[in-house]
Amino acid sequence: MNNVFDFSKPIAIGADHAGYEYKTMIVEMLEAKGFLIKDVGTHSKNSVDYPDFAHPVSEAVENGAAACGILICGTANGVAITANKHQNVRAAICWTDDIALLVRQHNNANIICIPARFVSPPTAEEMVNIFLATNFEGGRHQERVAKMACM
Repeated sequence: MNNVFDFSKPIAIGADHAGYEYKTMIVEMLEAKGFLIKDVGTHSKNSVDYPDFAHPVSEAVENGAAACGILICGTANGVAITANKHQNVRAAICWTDDIALLVRQHNNANIICIPARFVSPPTAEEMVNIFLATNFEGGRHQERVAKMACM
C-alpha cells in the first residue's frame, strides 16, 4: 500500500465564484488541523473563470510543489476537465464519501473536485477528510493508473 500524500508540502486549493464559500470553509477546516495550504483563489463571490484557478492548482500538483489539490466549482466538471489536461494529474469529481474513498484507493487521484451546487457543506468536508486520509492500494490498480497518461 502506498503512503498518503506528503503533507510536508502544502495542499493546493482553488475555486471559482460558485465554489468560493466552500473553499473558504475547507481552508479553515484544514488550517485548524494544521495542514499547510496554498490558496490560489478566488477570494470573492465575483464571477471568474474556473481555469484561472484550476491551472495553478494542477501545476502545483504536477511539479510536486503541492502534496495534492482541491478544486471546487458549481458542477466540478470544468475544474476536472481543466486539471486533467496536466500530466501526472488525476483529478476526480466526488459527490459521496464512497467515491472520495475509491478515487484514492483505485485511481490514485491527486486532486479532488467538488461540485458545490450538488453537495452539502458537511459532505464536502467529509469527502476532503476521506480523500486526504486514504491510501492508494497499488497492485492491480497501479497497472491501470500507469495506462492513463498520454505521452
